[in-house]
Amino acid sequence: MGLIDSIKKNAKKKLRTIVLPESQDERVLLAAQIVLKEKTANIILIGDEKKIKEDALKAGANIEGASIINPLEFDGIDAYIDELVELRAKKSLSKKDATQIMKTEPRFFACMMVRLGDAQGVVAGSDSPTSDVLRAAMQVIKTAPGIKTVSSSFVMETADGKFGDNGLILFGDCAVLPNPTSEQLADIAASTAETAKNVVGLVPRVAMLSFSTMGSASHPLVDKVKDAVSILNNRNVDFAYGGEMQADAAIVEAIGKKKAPDSKVAGSANVLIFPDLQSGNIGYKLVQRFANAQAHGPIIQGLNKPVNDLSRGCSVEDISNLVAITATQVVD
Repeated sequence: MGLIDSIKKNAKKKLRTIVLPESQDERVLLAAQIVLKEKTANIILIGDEKKIKEDALKAGANIEGASIINPLEFDGIDAYIDELVELRAKKSLSKKDATQIMKTEPRFFACMMVRLGDAQGVVAGSDSPTSDVLRAAMQVIKTAPGIKTVSSSFVMETADGKFGDNGLILFGDCAVLPNPTSEQLADIAASTAETAKNVVGLVPRVAMLSFSTMGSASHPLVDKVKDAVSILNNRNVDFAYGGEMQADAAIVEAIGKKKAPDSKVAGSANVLIFPDLQSGNIGYKLVQRFANAQAHGPIIQGLNKPVNDLSRGCSVEDISNLVAITATQVVD
């Protein structure tokens, strides 16, 4: 069974409620049809019911079973507006402006549904830039307890099964933070470990990557990774980790034993934390192309409740798959 099939199987067991706020995109409607047919999640679409149904008919999408909510007619809108005013009190957001946002910004409305327990996750971005999706998520959902950083990870699925756990290995952060601090790297490690557990079902073994292994080089860039490891030490986290270490020491058993013999993860890491966005983004794309690996993501992590961002060039399948991934991120 492939990774996505396994994720969908888990999603079916939980049957979470996921909001798709960009119902004006026919790909979203077609993806909703797939999700409803496969029963990987309950679906809420945001917008005018009549128009959504007309658009679905034109697209050939059967969305029977989806809930459709129009913010302009929603009975609970006052509670949403009041909550947004309270959340943005330090920014002096007026009730008038909050009303405008809740009634005209579907991504904010969707995130508020999740915040107040009317849904459990959001998938958006097919019709909006990443910045719009993350802005709504960070202002409404906020970060998870103990985490100050929103980041991302990719689940790399390699065909030969040599590295990670039967070819599954997570890379973080490859899409959000350009130059994370040591504390942010520690947050990325903790969040990616959670993604490994909750989404992929792995027991995480986290390697903090650098061009140095256990002090083999001296440089401020190495110190940043070392400091991240020290922060993890002080946090008393519940997953195995190690570093700083080079990529080969992290994933090749013989090299790990030689370069970092006392490490719990060297040579067998299934989560790789890159020191910055340049290395992470380059790294996942090289593995994707050279190893013909599937790159599942980016999976947004570090939020208090799951919100995921789509590429504007996404396919219908990408959307339905990300709904299943989002459903597995929900923690009871």
